Amino acid sequence: MTDPLPAVLARFEWSRMPAMTDLWVEAWQETIPEIDFEARRGWLCHRIGTLIDEGAVIEVALGAATPEGGDGPLLGFVSVHPATGYVDQLVVHPDHWGEGVANRLVAAAVAHSPACLTLDVNEQNERAVRFYEKAGFTVIGHGMNPTSGRPTLRMERRAV
Repeated sequence: MTDPLPAVLARFEWSRMPAMTDLWVEAWQETIPEIDFEARRGWLCHRIGTLIDEGAVIEVALGAATPEGGDGPLLGFVSVHPATGYVDQLVVHPDHWGEGVANRLVAAAVAHSPACLTLDVNEQNERAVRFYEKAGFTVIGHGMNPTSGRPTLRMERRAV
């Protein structure tokens, strides 16, 4: 993995949800522009609540603090369920793709579930599949996204 962009990891707070939703929509619109992710904002908010209720941990990556001492901009976020190692969301703002933010978020997920991480990724998202492979994930199965109907890959990363 490459050296991460200087970023601070912080735990999820509901006050960050609007910025997380904006980031999620922008990242997915860039990845699969033919799907209207703007219309799915409500789904993400509900999904985050469900993940938290189920025991998932959500960490956010923040850029450098403002001169006034406030939080820096939201660069990305990851959700992982420590008991199962399932990564439901790993999202980085498109302006920061390739800068190490995703590596930093994978490391955060590993810290919560060191033995094994699993996730599903859209098969057509070749950039993400390549990233996960470089991060030590391997394909262990195939599936279908229940919302979009698109093929997915189940990937796993075991402790080394």
